[in-house]
Amino acid sequence: MRSPHFTADRGVPGLPSPVSGADRAPLEFDVIIAGCGPTGAMLAAELRLHEVRVLVLEKETEPVSFARIVGLHIRSIELMAMRGLLERVLEHGRQRPAAGFYAAIDKPAPQGLDSAYAYLLGIPQPVLVDLLEEHAIALGAQVRRGAAVAELEQDDDGVTVELADGHQLRTRYLVGCDGGRSTVRKLLGVGFPGEPSRTETLMGEMEVGVPPEEIAAKMAASRETDKRWNLRPTGGGRYSVIVPAAGVSDRAQPPTIEDFQQQLRAVAGTDFGVRSPRWLSRFGDATRLADRYRVGRVLLAGDAAHIHPPIGGQGLNLGVQDAVNLGWKLAAQIRGWAPETLLDTYQAERHPVAEDVLDNTRAQMELLSTGPGPRAVRRLLTELMDFDDVNRYLIEKITAIGIRYDFGAGPDLLGRRLPDIDVKRGRLYGLLHRGRGLLVDRTERLSAGGRPDRVDYLADPTAALDVPCVLLRPDGHVAWIGDDQRDLDDHLSRWFGEPAH
Repeated sequence: MRSPHFTADRGVPGLPSPVSGADRAPLEFDVIIAGCGPTGAMLAAELRLHEVRVLVLEKETEPVSFARIVGLHIRSIELMAMRGLLERVLEHGRQRPAAGFYAAIDKPAPQGLDSAYAYLLGIPQPVLVDLLEEHAIALGAQVRRGAAVAELEQDDDGVTVELADGHQLRTRYLVGCDGGRSTVRKLLGVGFPGEPSRTETLMGEMEVGVPPEEIAAKMAASRETDKRWNLRPTGGGRYSVIVPAAGVSDRAQPPTIEDFQQQLRAVAGTDFGVRSPRWLSRFGDATRLADRYRVGRVLLAGDAAHIHPPIGGQGLNLGVQDAVNLGWKLAAQIRGWAPETLLDTYQAERHPVAEDVLDNTRAQMELLSTGPGPRAVRRLLTELMDFDDVNRYLIEKITAIGIRYDFGAGPDLLGRRLPDIDVKRGRLYGLLHRGRGLLVDRTERLSAGGRPDRVDYLADPTAALDVPCVLLRPDGHVAWIGDDQRDLDDHLSRWFGEPAH
């Protein structure tokens, strides 16, 4: 049930539809999302802000049983604030400084990072997924568990999705958020080039049987020459433990606590009395990026589009940020006001971001190698990170606040996300909860012109900006800077379509 590339909503000229219009089932949904992880749940919520009919299919019947701790980086925390979710997320998370991300080089957080949320938030991944799923359902999304995509076929009007049980569904668009082994990506025949795993690592959360001082001393002594292992407290007397997997049980079998004990003794000379694991897993350093993020009416996001080693903790964040970039654009296509090329900007913007993440994880993995060359480079980079500009650049890269989309020539702020500045109605991000664009007008004389369903307006001469006015996209990136109405109208049409009649 595969089909060729389609262009926008119009199909491929000259190619017949696989099924005649009279025989097609009605379109039950506007968007079906395969996968209810962080990316899929966030995307569902973003679409529901625009009243798009959404169904999320999750092949697992129950949530995962272990509570792996993940880190929300600054940009993702900002997105939670933009959608009114941050207070709920903070209730379940643990804040720590935005430091030590890059190749686990222990440097302090740079001073004055350009964000109101300049910290890392550790949170159990199942808790985060539950919060995002509850948010999507509260907005009207449907979630169906135990439903795996088996086949798909697209035509001029939509996509037919066949489930593993043989049931068929019809939707206008399908988005694969179904992980690194994505069924949707494979059915599309989209290439996934990159490098297979060369090394594997064990990761888990468990109790230890020795005092924290002993752990710190042993790590300080041993990790001078071997950076491939780590013990980090996660709270409640438990530690996150990372060790090389070489020489332990078959990859097809889940790791055991004995594997961790064996590997800790090999790299640290002691197993630290580790016991009572909450969860154990293993991962490789495979690094791959999808050739395309879109084939007609089917799109990819999150790990379905890119995989890389977890060093730096960027994977989940990259997927959530994909979802926020894609959500309003796909909704605009469905609601009928999207400019012709708007949906294409999803790949144009997010593919280069993923390329950069893959490159920086490749570099970090090299810096963890034990060979004399990588160790020499690591020592040099450690010295360079004593310069604030170097440390800041790397932290901004890892936490995604350094991203600048290419919107053409203009001030440095153009294409960047706007921080959560003070405005007369409180904080800027509080005005973005509905997922619309926002015109912040310090001159009090401009207009968003006939787009009340897409762009909100704030006349505020007190807004903490160094420019007269800015037009923000729903993802908080600055789409225009200036004070001329005609120039603004051109950019409104570029991002938000023509005015409503």
